[in-house]
Amino acid sequence: MKNYPIVETFHSIQGEGYWMGRNSFFIRLGGCDVGCWFCDTKESWPMDKHPQYSVEKLAQEVLAVNPSMIVITGGEPLMHSLDELTQGLRAFCGLPLHLETSGAYPFSGRFDWVTFSPKCFKSPHPSIGPYVDELKVVITSPEDLKWAKEQAQFVQSTAVKFLQPEWNSPETIDLTVKFVLEHPDWRMSLQTHKFLGLR
Repeated sequence: MKNYPIVETFHSIQGEGYWMGRNSFFIRLGGCDVGCWFCDTKESWPMDKHPQYSVEKLAQEVLAVNPSMIVITGGEPLMHSLDELTQGLRAFCGLPLHLETSGAYPFSGRFDWVTFSPKCFKSPHPSIGPYVDELKVVITSPEDLKWAKEQAQFVQSTAVKFLQPEWNSPETIDLTVKFVLEHPDWRMSLQTHKFLGLR
């Protein structure tokens, strides 16, 4: 099976979105060209500066702890074909697999939950829409609210819709709260792991 560039793996609590508070094992893949200025993991952007892990090695790390689910994140994970990764992790670990993606590349892999966080810096690939369970849009300005409404048109009606204010910005928190109070089909997500000092 193929190897993948791994920025880091860690066992922690899911800090945001629908599954907030769940015991999770995170696999952060290297490589991203979306270019978000507010990104808190810019070290993940290079594709070729991270060690290569086999799926079996990743599975061993998962099984060494006791998570309730595995989260594939980045970087932008869909820059890689995730078919072998998800197939192998299912075979070795038997745990639910979650994906966190901007959707900027064609969809691959088989997941139990897909969190789609589209960024206006790089338009999402049209293949992502049918797989989205959770739409999560980061809010840094009023323009992002318009972007969020536009992106909601491309996901299924069953997708849970979140707005997530940029975590250290009181202004975007106020924007988000006002929008959610006026649009009851949206929810607010906070990066609780940052407030708690967790990974």
